[in-house]
Amino acid sequence: MKFSLASVMVMVGSATAFTPSAFMPRTTTAVHMSAVETPLYTYTKSEELFNEAKTLMPGGVSSPVRAFKSVGGLPVVFEKVKGPYAWDVDGNKYIDYVGTWGPAILGHADDDVLDAVKETMDKGTSFGAPCPLENDLAKMVIAAVPSVEMVRFTNSGTEACMGMIRLCRAHTNREKVIKFEGCYHGHADSFLVQAGSGVATLGLPDSPGVPESATKATLCAEYNNLESVKAIFEENKDEIAAVILEPVVGNSGFIKPDKEFLEGLRELTTEGGAVLVFDEVMTGFRVSYGGAQEYFGVTPDVTTMGKVIGGGLPVGAYGGKKEIMELVAPAGPMYQAGTLSGNPLAMRAGIETLKKLSEPGVYDELERKSKKLVDGIVAAGKKHGHAISGDTAGGMFGWYFTEGPVKNFQEATKADPEKFGKWHKMMLERGVYLAPSMYEAGFMSMAHTDEDIERTIEIADEVMSQL
Repeated sequence: MKFSLASVMVMVGSATAFTPSAFMPRTTTAVHMSAVETPLYTYTKSEELFNEAKTLMPGGVSSPVRAFKSVGGLPVVFEKVKGPYAWDVDGNKYIDYVGTWGPAILGHADDDVLDAVKETMDKGTSFGAPCPLENDLAKMVIAAVPSVEMVRFTNSGTEACMGMIRLCRAHTNREKVIKFEGCYHGHADSFLVQAGSGVATLGLPDSPGVPESATKATLCAEYNNLESVKAIFEENKDEIAAVILEPVVGNSGFIKPDKEFLEGLRELTTEGGAVLVFDEVMTGFRVSYGGAQEYFGVTPDVTTMGKVIGGGLPVGAYGGKKEIMELVAPAGPMYQAGTLSGNPLAMRAGIETLKKLSEPGVYDELERKSKKLVDGIVAAGKKHGHAISGDTAGGMFGWYFTEGPVKNFQEATKADPEKFGKWHKMMLERGVYLAPSMYEAGFMSMAHTDEDIERTIEIADEVMSQL
């Protein structure tokens, strides 16, 4: 789609790392501003490429949320990324708070990570055999994550969760698992379950093609509601294999747990002989170096990981107590395998990323910047009369167009989707790239500067004034 030139108001004397021409915002308004003509974003090439993609791939994308169905309009097609920025095929530049959905915690295309991957690539892209880099990354993960004594690498978070649930059932010789409404654990059949309106309900398939038999053993509880979990345990005595949750929910927007909720789950699972699993594909090495379990001081039995530990390359992992992990083949009878698992490129990228994340002060700085961004945007929303709330944990954050705090998925659904769609579109066309769904968290990187954040808040204030 093409846009004509329009009068744009630009802050005089504003301290920002971006000139109007670099950002090409469509419109801004503020006190003490002067009008200048600024070229507006055009999306001609993005539109052409996406329309072609729709004839080649279902919906034109390789993962559904990228299609912008939740916010309307057509997605922009990226050409390149660097640091905290992304450029689309039409040359438009964005401050990016998606960060390839979490992995880009150092910023996109970190020079040290790229150099390490290039050096490793000269030795081959995949061995299909053990390599020393697996040992190196495994030792770093085990040293960092409190629950992990042994680890198995996979190629994605979904794959890690598939192995994890099989492992929990093998360890307990039980079938039933408890998950929480609004928590996402990949697209395996047994996890594609939606909860009913009750506090705790039997799971029903949430996608065509998922047989009821695949979800009969998946029971749903309400996040941050310990009583709903207790009720399921009481109704299914000695039948629960595992309780699985995102320790910070990033797939219903952004929902932090009450620490008492996590502590209660730890007690319930211990008493009930079930495995407590933290799905830290999103939160691992993102909210703190030791993940959410370090952040909240509650240690599960098994942990799934992904995203950050691959440094931007495809990766997943699951790990836990040695006595549980030794059930995994070939040490034990529980089978799981992967052609590209532990490939040297992903291992090296992960190693170089974790080296940088282990430096003092990294997570304090990530949380400081996340809080500055969220506080600024929430303040701008309230200034212009919008119901809005937000929160942060390390380098992860989110907000809702509803009065908060939001404690579970049902409360998240009370947010205003129409307003979010308009907000997303208006931020995008002014040079801020946010997740194209109100049910996705945002991500801060070490590469984002205070100027980036201040510029984002300025744009948000102007957008809020027009919503």
